[in-house]
Amino acid sequence: MFRAVVLIAAVVLAADQATKYWAESALSDGQTITLLGDLLQLRLLYNPGAAFSVGSAYTWIFAVFAAAAVVAVTVVAWRVTSRAWAVALGLVLGGATTHLLDRLFREPGFARGHVVDFIDYAGFFVGNVADIALVVGVGIVMLLNVRGVPLRDPAGETREQVSSDS
Repeated sequence: MFRAVVLIAAVVLAADQATKYWAESALSDGQTITLLGDLLQLRLLYNPGAAFSVGSAYTWIFAVFAAAAVVAVTVVAWRVTSRAWAVALGLVLGGATTHLLDRLFREPGFARGHVVDFIDYAGFFVGNVADIALVVGVGIVMLLNVRGVPLRDPAGETREQVSSDS
């Protein structure tokens, strides 16, 4: 299942970075694209902080937290045999990784980079594809925890053991 986690994370990372590249090229002149009236628009912002630009003076701390999240999720993902957990962790890993890359390599400099946001939700929040993956992934994690779904699916372990023994 670790390969599935990495594949999902890679898809999230690629989709997020590709859409950010598009947003920077299409919206850099201050243009706003209306999708659903005032409910959903596309407009480019560079976010130095966390959600709602909280902590914008401490951008380097978000880089540290993102790196810790990437490491922690990767460690947990090595033990996963449940498909549902693999999906959830893949989404979280992809979102955290792409935010880490933004923090490390975007302007204004290493470990102080600003995250590219461009999906405006009624003026309440402006986010990106990584944010969507993180919210969905964390939502699935919460649901799996509430339902008591274990990280290691006994049936999944049996299938993997059988396939690796062959």
